[in-house]
Amino acid sequence: MTTRNGRRLAVALLGSATALLALAAPAAAAPAGRSPGADVSVGRLVLEPTERGYQGSLPVTVTNRGPAATYFSIHVVEPVAGSLGNLSPEEACGFGAPEGNRRTATCGVPGGDIAPGESRSFSIAFAVLTPTRDVAMIAKGGRISVNVGDGAEEVADRATFAARFRSASGSLRNPVPYVQDSQARASITTAGAVTLSRQEDGSYLGRLPVTVRWAGDAAHELLWADATGLPAGVVIWGTDPQDMPGFFTNFVVPGGRFMTGEQRSFDVLLRAEPETVPGDLGTVTFQLNTQWYGETVTDADPADNTASFTVTAADAS
Repeated sequence: MTTRNGRRLAVALLGSATALLALAAPAAAAPAGRSPGADVSVGRLVLEPTERGYQGSLPVTVTNRGPAATYFSIHVVEPVAGSLGNLSPEEACGFGAPEGNRRTATCGVPGGDIAPGESRSFSIAFAVLTPTRDVAMIAKGGRISVNVGDGAEEVADRATFAARFRSASGSLRNPVPYVQDSQARASITTAGAVTLSRQEDGSYLGRLPVTVRWAGDAAHELLWADATGLPAGVVIWGTDPQDMPGFFTNFVVPGGRFMTGEQRSFDVLLRAEPETVPGDLGTVTFQLNTQWYGETVTDADPADNTASFTVTAADAS
């Protein structure tokens, strides 16, 4: 279940790995009064165990059954929330409204127009960031359809597919259902105190060590933290390392999506204005949030999603 958060990061809506990509315009319009047909067929999606969860690709073939060369697009519903990756050869995709918490995307068929009777083959990558298991698993519900044009026209054909997880021993036999977490399991800790030192321009800068831990496999785009209690004139100046810019009162956890059991340590940079009076400035609290499709995912244990620290400003000795 997800809940809306009014303090949504503007940068999160722009996204990183899951940023929206505009589809190219159709290379050729469908002939007036006629709608060329197409067939779509898919192979098996087998997710192989790796050092970072499971990875695999789905073979797809689109055949033009119409009388003229035509541009086609596909619409994909992923079988596991957050698993959908890039097409190969690469092609632009635009993400749409989720279906049962799973992402949907419309992508152009790579290579442009398809000639009458021609078949075009490509693949779609998938990755599931969950620990590998000793048993085979399966997740059903994947679906792909081929459309004439950019997806705004008719559906020509459909196919369904499942994600099959190979066991750590290499077996695909007797799979059990894969059940993904619906709640986040994230936590945050800090060093507890940060000292901001006077700089040459008169401002104050400091680094606060922060560690974020992730203990589940719920679908997520990114993790971010919102700061409350910032003293007057004190702002978040970014992170080190940094993936996305901060917005003075919040920051994105660098590194993108988390693998189950992963933890990341980094510095949060804080800045105070030159007119700040040296001394104890107060206590700040970080609230860690997990984002999926622009909404905040409910956390299984909200108590460990907050961390407080004191802020001190000091002149250079």
